[in-house]
Amino acid sequence: MKLTKFIGAALAVTLSAGVALAQGAIEKPKVILGVGGKSLLYYLPLTVAEQKGLFKERGLDVEIQDFAGGAKSLQALVGGSVDVVTGAYEHTIRMQAKGQDIRAVIELGRFPAIVVAVKKGVKFDSPADFKGMKIGVTAPGSSTNMLMNFVLAKAGLTPQDVSFIGVGSSASAVAAIRNGQLDAISHLEPAITMLEQSGDIRVIVDTRTEEGTRALFGGENPAAVLYLKQSFIEANPNTVQALVDALYKALQWMKSASAADIAAIVPENYLLGDKALYIAALEHSKPSYSQTGMIDADGMRSTNDMLVRFEPELKAAKVDLAKTFDPRFVQRAAGMTH
Repeated sequence: MKLTKFIGAALAVTLSAGVALAQGAIEKPKVILGVGGKSLLYYLPLTVAEQKGLFKERGLDVEIQDFAGGAKSLQALVGGSVDVVTGAYEHTIRMQAKGQDIRAVIELGRFPAIVVAVKKGVKFDSPADFKGMKIGVTAPGSSTNMLMNFVLAKAGLTPQDVSFIGVGSSASAVAAIRNGQLDAISHLEPAITMLEQSGDIRVIVDTRTEEGTRALFGGENPAAVLYLKQSFIEANPNTVQALVDALYKALQWMKSASAADIAAIVPENYLLGDKALYIAALEHSKPSYSQTGMIDADGMRSTNDMLVRFEPELKAAKVDLAKTFDPRFVQRAAGMTH
């Protein structure tokens, strides 16, 4: 299906639900946003929007609740303790398969930027050697876990062939490798650059780049998005537009900003005590951020193909991918003069 037809279909679906295009007063100025590991570079556009005052500029008071991993922030959305989430796009597919209408409204990351690495000194000749390993992920069920499951599936292994250990975000992940708790890790920046520079790990899979992402998935693979319940979109279209406007403006700023410019605005504790290392990690990650805020049909299919490979219930569910992403808000943000 051509992208224009695909987007048109998605638009028809959402418009038929009677959602008017956002305009006018913000319905819910105070928004609670969940995220799993805010200091990770995976979520940097969120921090940029926050630190540059872009949410406030759009009339929003955004309270950010930081969880141990993406699976936890998804639980908070389903449970109603947060309004919206910045998290992995794949969660929209998994929730649609369960009959829960959760949709992405802007793409923040176009490549997962997740790296799989083995601890230095651990025998590793091929992916079959992951069998029996203790593998660190941000949190069980999170995108770092899902990507590792896919790596295992390609090697003919199952998640039951390894032991997954939730290690949280950067500082605790670095400690878990160094104290001998793990044989391998599936994680994100800046932890990966810190462990690479100190010689603690050997990188096996690298989705920080387009080349590494295509090598693993055979195509694109959307990463971080802003996702929320369709019922919230219907009740608060202007609020959603304001959130998307702020995040879109953050993405556009990041395109021309240098790594040093970006490092200058993030909270001090993100730097893990080493600003030069953080800047190096950011240089590695820069290609992974979304250029347009849009998810195309190929990216949706690529993510769906990854998930059905190791989640049989998704194969049976036959998810309508047009329902996983509502493009209207990014289209409006892109058309606005800032």
